[in-house]
Amino acid sequence: MAIKHNQQIQKNHFRKDWQRRPGKKHSRRVARQEKAVKVAPRPVDKLRPVVRCPTIKYNRRVRAGRGFSLAELKAAGIPRKLAPTIGISVDPRRQNLSEESLKANVERLKTFKSRLILFPRSSKAIKNGEASLEEVKSAKEGKTTRLVETAFPISNKVVIEEGKLSDFPATEDAYRKLRVARSDARLVGKRDKRAKAKADEDAAAKK
Repeated sequence: MAIKHNQQIQKNHFRKDWQRRPGKKHSRRVARQEKAVKVAPRPVDKLRPVVRCPTIKYNRRVRAGRGFSLAELKAAGIPRKLAPTIGISVDPRRQNLSEESLKANVERLKTFKSRLILFPRSSKAIKNGEASLEEVKSAKEGKTTRLVETAFPISNKVVIEEGKLSDFPATEDAYRKLRVARSDARLVGKRDKRAKAKADEDAAAKK
């Protein structure tokens, strides 16, 4: 309903007294600190893939995605059930539409795997892929990265190459190629008819 007559303000809850109550900003910060202490020496966040933003307006940019696809995990040699337990986010619904994105994210996974310090379940029997006792000791002393996004940043810096016009040779004219293909497809019937008529004329002339 629209406001009428004396222009009264609807639902005017102005006596909140915010000064006497702590804001959510402080409580969220305390919760982050408590989580960091609880999961230490593990990072507080997970490794995420590099994906393209949707739509023509923003697809020149890259950002962090929801999770790595199953194809990327397979190419990197990481089991899909092991990945979430070692700090890698997984999105089973995501599909790779280009070889470039697949290669970039596989390289990202391999780099993460090479820098990963996996604590052994038992210090007496260290299995293959688990960290040594010296690496475990250095990790507990705080010589490791606490944020994955700072250790594996996603950059949007555009590299522009400048030079003479002669340094950049012209490639094939894609627009011209498309126009010729469209014209050939449109005139295929007329050209067949013309070729058939000419063949009939040549056959009649020989008789």
